[in-house]
Amino acid sequence: MVSSAVQEDRLSITFAALADPTRRQILSTLQGGEASVKELAEPFDMSLPAITKHLKVLEKAGLISRGREAQWRPAKLEVAPLKEVSDWIDRYRKIWEERFDRLEEYLKELQQNGHDDTRSRS
Repeated sequence: MVSSAVQEDRLSITFAALADPTRRQILSTLQGGEASVKELAEPFDMSLPAITKHLKVLEKAGLISRGREAQWRPAKLEVAPLKEVSDWIDRYRKIWEERFDRLEEYLKELQQNGHDDTRSRS
């Protein structure tokens, strides 16, 4: 099992990598399969070295891996860090959903008991 501090640090690195829209678009492109730096750079108005810097950030976060086939270094999407982020977000989503459900129940109870605040303001 991964310690909480290590997981939080990995989450920080993953969130930092995901914070950039260029990197998110690169990940989106990689959902279709492996791609070269040149292929990943096509939709952007930036140099290959700039795209390579983005790929290094994604690789450090574990969001992609880079292979080596002769002169071609394809990038490949790695989903494990995204699952960690999803799991972390799900814990908080569940808490907020429970709170909203309780609020909804409370508001229904107020309406049923005739405590409609809008009538008293008229």
